[in-house]
Order: sequence, then structure tokens, then C-alpha cells
Amino acid sequence: MHYLLIKALLSGLIIAAASEVARRWPGWGGLIVSLPLVSLLTFIWLWRDTGDNERIAALSQSAFWFFLPSMPMFLLFPALLRNGLGFWPALGLSCVLTILLYAAMFALAPRFGVKL
Repeated sequence: MHYLLIKALLSGLIIAAASEVARRWPGWGGLIVSLPLVSLLTFIWLWRDTGDNERIAALSQSAFWFFLPSMPMFLLFPALLRNGLGFWPALGLSCVLTILLYAAMFALAPRFGVKL
């Protein structure tokens, strides 16, 4: 239980730090949130929990393939905001697009031999 609490606290601290930096310096905040910190922490936690290199390799490869359909969100969201759409509707539409693209990835990846 302590281990789970440590994982949660460390992960939460990174998110809190990123949001504080972004509040003052959006460019630096963007750099921090673009870093694969969640992926790296997950690799570390999974390796510590299982020691299974193949499972970590599969996780890393899946993360790559799911990174691709998430990219348009980072273009659509600011475009909607800059064109006058409110924060919540812009965020909601961006999330809907991402969900649809994730669904497409699940449907199309196996056809190209990609195992997710």
C-alpha cells in the first residue's frame, strides 16, 4: 500500500509542477508536458513490479502507436480556442476527436500487423 501511495504522490507532484511552470512560462510548461514522463514512470513502475522486459517493450511500442492518434488534439484544441470557442467545448471536441482516432487505431492497426 505504501508503494502505491509513493507512486501516486510522485506522479501527482510531476503534474502539479508542470501546471505551475506552465502558469508562469507556457513554453517551458509545454516542454514539460511533452516529455514522456508518464511513460517513463510507467516503465519504471512496471519493471519494478514485474521485471518483465517483454511486457515493458510491448507497453513502449503500444505507447508509440497511441501517440500518433493523440497528436491532432494538440492542433485542434488551440485552433478552436483561438477561433472563439470556449475552453470546455474546445476541450470536449478535442477529446472526442482523440477518442475517434483511438478507435480507428484499434480497428486499423491489426490490419497492418501492429499488435496493441
